[in-house]
Amino acid sequence: MIVEQGILRIVPGEEAAFELAMESAKTIIAAMPGFRRLQVSRGIEASETYLLLVEWDTLEDHTQGFRGSVDYERWRSALHHFYDPFPVIEHFAPVIEIDRTIDKV
Repeated sequence: MIVEQGILRIVPGEEAAFELAMESAKTIIAAMPGFRRLQVSRGIEASETYLLLVEWDTLEDHTQGFRGSVDYERWRSALHHFYDPFPVIEHFAPVIEIDRTIDKV
């Protein structure tokens, strides 16, 4: 499993429209092979900033499968015009994980 991470800075005043667009667009990414989970969180200190976390089975599921798909164009059309500047997307492999609902610390 890998985690895709991006800090999304949204054009000021477009936060509500972005959230509505993301709500609609989430079905696009959820239908992709290798997709596991999506989480979008809004910044508390900077409300125009969002944290995007997407879990994929493999890096290629994101970089080749999703980004190379026809549906990626729909995702891009729905969301990319909200970003200023365009986000840097990075990928991470889990090293340590603690889940309070499962593990005891």
